[in-house]
Amino acid sequence: MALITLRQLLDDAAEHGYGVPAFNINNMEQGLAIMRAAAKCDAPVIMQASRGARSYAGDIMLRHMIQALAEMFPSIPICMHQDHGNNEATCLSAIRHGFTSVMMDGSLEEDMKTPADWDYNVTITERVARMAHWVGASVEGELGVLGSLETGEAAKEDGSGAEGKLSHDQLLTDPDEAAEFVKLTRVDALAIACGTSHGAYKFSQKPTGETLAIAQIEAIHAKIPHVHLVMHGSSSVPQYLQDLINASGGEMPQTYGVPVEEIERGIRSGVRKVNIDTDNRMAITGQFRKVAKDKPREFDPRKFMIPAMDEMEKLCLDRFQRFGTAGNAARIKVIDQDDMARRYADGTL
Repeated sequence: MALITLRQLLDDAAEHGYGVPAFNINNMEQGLAIMRAAAKCDAPVIMQASRGARSYAGDIMLRHMIQALAEMFPSIPICMHQDHGNNEATCLSAIRHGFTSVMMDGSLEEDMKTPADWDYNVTITERVARMAHWVGASVEGELGVLGSLETGEAAKEDGSGAEGKLSHDQLLTDPDEAAEFVKLTRVDALAIACGTSHGAYKFSQKPTGETLAIAQIEAIHAKIPHVHLVMHGSSSVPQYLQDLINASGGEMPQTYGVPVEEIERGIRSGVRKVNIDTDNRMAITGQFRKVAKDKPREFDPRKFMIPAMDEMEKLCLDRFQRFGTAGNAARIKVIDQDDMARRYADGTL
């Protein structure tokens, strides 16, 4: 099946009441694990690459890898998404290399560590959305700064993360501002701040309403019910993977992620895209460590990769099922980007 735009995929998710996990990828093994899970349960897929992943694997490799996966799994629609673009050039270069969707993260300045003001965010996000829509690509924006309500700080991942203490207002997206932001920028999806953060070390204990503000998502959805909301930093940091890593020589301190049941609550409240990276890293790393511990003479990388892929596949399958993504792929008929561009131009999108 041809690649699909984020807008079309999230429109379907909104119509049918499900969420879509957006899995970050860097290599073939991650792509195969995601697609095998999707094929088992008929789930559409969002594969996203950060600037770090694009630097690691290269745009040409990522493009051909995802096109190859689309050919291998022809019944599964795939959105190829740029995660956390820091300027117009990053976003437009992604589109030129085949990405069907980009995120312009104007919540931070171009250095991806300094919180940006309203005018900067609106101006740069609107500009990227206008240019992307000319060619039928989708755009995700962000309002509010990703970070911990518990500590007032953000964790950096792949070069993205605010530095220093953040105010409570910065860490929670305001519903009225969200409505105005979407109106001014015409983004297809909006990432909001509700207490989630990048990386494994999100919360020092199981989060509560004080540290994970799902109620804020509900308020934003009530204000802009037709806008597709996005939860970043939504890995659940499963205890069994922490235990696997530590039993195999790792030293992960006890930590807590976003409970899957809270993500499910967010999906019921208008979240349509859920970003997951750390969980898959942990699945792969846990199995690498286990093989190295159990078979210290092993040197064939495939003997490390195969169990790692299996572990990641199980995790992806669980998220497809829990988020309601499963069972929706076959129904989706892909609209090509030229048609999407016409729809943006005539105002039907």
